[in-house]
Amino acid sequence: MLSFITRGPETPNVRPGQLRIVFMGTPEFAVPVLAGIINEGHIATAVYTSAPQPGGPRGLEPMPSSVHVAARRFGIEVVTPKMLRSGEAAATLRGFKPDVVVAAAYGLILPRVILDVPPRGCLNLHASLLPRWRGAAPIERAIMAGDLETGVMVMRMEEGLDTGPVALAERIAIGPDANAGEIHSKLALIGAGLMNRVLAMLEHGGLAFTPQAEAGVTYAHKIDKAEARIDWRKPASEIHNLIRGLAPFPGAFFEAGLGKRLERVKVFRTRIAEGAGMPGRALDDCLTIACGDGALRVLEVQRSGKAPMPAGDFLRGARISKGMLLA
Repeated sequence: MLSFITRGPETPNVRPGQLRIVFMGTPEFAVPVLAGIINEGHIATAVYTSAPQPGGPRGLEPMPSSVHVAARRFGIEVVTPKMLRSGEAAATLRGFKPDVVVAAAYGLILPRVILDVPPRGCLNLHASLLPRWRGAAPIERAIMAGDLETGVMVMRMEEGLDTGPVALAERIAIGPDANAGEIHSKLALIGAGLMNRVLAMLEHGGLAFTPQAEAGVTYAHKIDKAEARIDWRKPASEIHNLIRGLAPFPGAFFEAGLGKRLERVKVFRTRIAEGAGMPGRALDDCLTIACGDGALRVLEVQRSGKAPMPAGDFLRGARISKGMLLA
C-alpha cells in the first residue's frame, strides 16, 4: 500500500530540474499515480478533477471524486472545471506554472489551448496496449472481448482521442477468471511506477516517444447500461467474459421470479460448466445455467439492496431450482 505524504504546492529543498506538475484525474485508478508523484518529491501545484457528483445514502449529497479526496489529504489546490475550451481555462492553468501536465483517467479531453500551456507537454497514463482500446473503458472492453493481455502506457497527449506517441509501456496477462476490478487494481499500481519512470527521464532530458501503430485501432466505448443484461442465448464463454468485464461495477445481471415479484440479480463470478439446454434454464439446483452454447455455473451474486454473496448463500434465501427459467 502506498504511503501518503502531506505536502502543499510550495516545497522546500527544491532539487535542480525538479518538475512542477499539474495533475488531472478523477477515479480511484488515478490516486496511486498522484501519490507516486508526491512521494517522488515533485511539486504538485494543482489537481484538476471532476466536480462532486450526487451520492451518499440518499443520492443527494455532493460526493467528491477519489482524486479530489486524495488531493485534500496532500494539501493541494483542487480545480473542478466543467469545460476547458476557453482562454480563461488556459489562463487558470498558466497561473499554476506547470512544467508538465500529468493525466490519468481524467474524463475531459484536453483541447489545444490547454495542451500548449506546459512547456514540457502533457502526459497521459492509459490502461490498454494502444492503439487497441482507445477511449473510456479500456479495461472492461479488453476483458469483455476475451483479450489474453493488457497493460498501461504513458503517451504524449494530442488533440485526438488517445492517439499520441508512447514513451513507455508495461504488459500483464489477463487470467481466464480475472475481473475488471482485479485488473484495475494491478494496472493502477503498475501505472504509478511507470509514470514515475517517465517523469525521471523527462527531468533528466532522456525521454523519447514512439508513434502508435496505424493498424489495430479499436475503441473502448463507455459501458451502456443495456449491455449489462445477460443474454443467455450467447455462448457461455462470451457471457463469462461479460460478467467478469463488468465486475464489480456496474455488474452484469439477470432477472428471475423470486417470491412474488421479478427481481434483478447481479452476477460477479462464474465458471464454464458442463451441460446444455434451453438458454437461461437452470440445469440443476446449484445455479448451473444453460447458455446458447455450453453452460455457466454462477458463483457469486448480489440481490437488490444486499451485499455480494456466494451462490450457496443466495440459494438458501432464493429458490432457483432445476428447470426454472431466468430472464
